[in-house]
Amino acid sequence: MKLEPFALERMQSTFENEVAFNLSESGVHPLTLGELIDSPSARAALLAESLRYTQTNGTVPLREAIAAMYPSATADHIQVTNGGAEANYLTTWNLVEPGDEVVMMVPNFMQAWGLARAFGADAKAWPLVNGGDGHWRVDSDALARLVTRRTKLIAICNPNNPTGARFEADDLDRIAAIADRHGSWILSDEIYRGAERDGRETPTMWGRSDRVLVTSGLAKAYGLPGLRIGWIAGPPERIASLWSYHDYTTIAPGALNDALARHALEPARRAALLARTRGILNRNYPIVSAWLDDRAGLFSYAPPHAGAIVYARYHHPINSTDLVTRLRVEHSVLVVPGDHFGMDHYLRLGFGDESAHLRLGLQRLGGALADCGLRVGDAGAHEDPNRQSTTDRPSATRTPQ
Repeated sequence: MKLEPFALERMQSTFENEVAFNLSESGVHPLTLGELIDSPSARAALLAESLRYTQTNGTVPLREAIAAMYPSATADHIQVTNGGAEANYLTTWNLVEPGDEVVMMVPNFMQAWGLARAFGADAKAWPLVNGGDGHWRVDSDALARLVTRRTKLIAICNPNNPTGARFEADDLDRIAAIADRHGSWILSDEIYRGAERDGRETPTMWGRSDRVLVTSGLAKAYGLPGLRIGWIAGPPERIASLWSYHDYTTIAPGALNDALARHALEPARRAALLARTRGILNRNYPIVSAWLDDRAGLFSYAPPHAGAIVYARYHHPINSTDLVTRLRVEHSVLVVPGDHFGMDHYLRLGFGDESAHLRLGLQRLGGALADCGLRVGDAGAHEDPNRQSTTDRPSATRTPQ
């Protein structure tokens, strides 16, 4: 098996801790351990944890806490993983065989794209539509044309990375109906669910088909990426099969990670964590939107519904990877190039950091863009800002989860 380079993961892993301003992250500023374990009793309980091999598919209390988010689910419907990335990996590995088709929403967190190709499948891109009003939408008619009897898996991301778009129940029902007609599975990456700026939780794909596997975790909406806790929700017999695959990867979540995740998902604390995330998003989005609006001749963008990310198209002929490299090397600012989503002339900007640091980072970025030749008022009108280039191609170059 040959895996394509995961270019964005390589970029972030290599440089995110070396730059002065990391605007490439897609989550909010993480909590400290002291903020999460905020009482003497909770600290005593944590210190009493044995550093053992814990239940390898996640302890029953943790799986029950996760199952409570999915109607009618039980602990047997849940597999705990080391991060959302392992959840996506196990799901794709378990389902995809040589000769299968995988149809994938793009742009997207494209881990499954590279994995599907490595496992011998034919990966087919299903582009979102960016209409005249700038909003990103699902094109279910295009999906119906793409899916065939060979389509083993339809992979979606809702809320979407990198656009921040939220897809509604009617969209999900149409996707499920198309999958059911062909006996296809659906991998629904919902790791940004709960990080909606307006507080209205995104509909889940859960329960819309018998062949749905939902992946998620504590990294993005909860501000706990360092816990490396993710999960898969699905039919018990498929979850049991995924557990056997987990025996070949990381075997078990860490005992402390499992304990901290149980603590985080206690109902009142979970609500507080999501409220904290929404507070960060609603404080910081006006900062980044004002910055973009001040450069309206250079950028166009759709306001994101969820996540600490805005996907902005810039109107200048410089290639996005070349631009991002110059920003990093010459100005110590890291952002995500649209090339890493198969779409040149876009940048994904993260706005989840502390507000003061975000302001300084955007100030640095503005000067850096000007030094690279991208100045307000002299942007090229060389293409429609809402049109995805026909030469753009998805690649396995996406952000880590």
